[in-house]
Amino acid sequence: MQMFLVSGMAAAAVVSGCSSSVMNSGGDTTCKDFTAAEEKTQNETITKMIKDEGKNEPSNLELTGRRLAVQTYCQTVGSPDAKISQAPHL
Repeated sequence: MQMFLVSGMAAAAVVSGCSSSVMNSGGDTTCKDFTAAEEKTQNETITKMIKDEGKNEPSNLELTGRRLAVQTYCQTVGSPDAKISQAPHL
């Protein structure tokens, strides 16, 4: 019985851990989380941030430019807890 309980708790921890890493907070994403993410996840986050600003789906050029601007900001002047929406962009 204890084994089933421990297995259930472990499964719940894995599921909850996975769901938090999939969550997309758009511009509220921290530099720490953004830089740790894969490029696909970064692109999804930037796309959500742009849409949250009331703009249309970004072109590939805009998406790449914004992602690079956020990466540069986070790796230079942005703190790990800074929100990516604070990154300068055109």
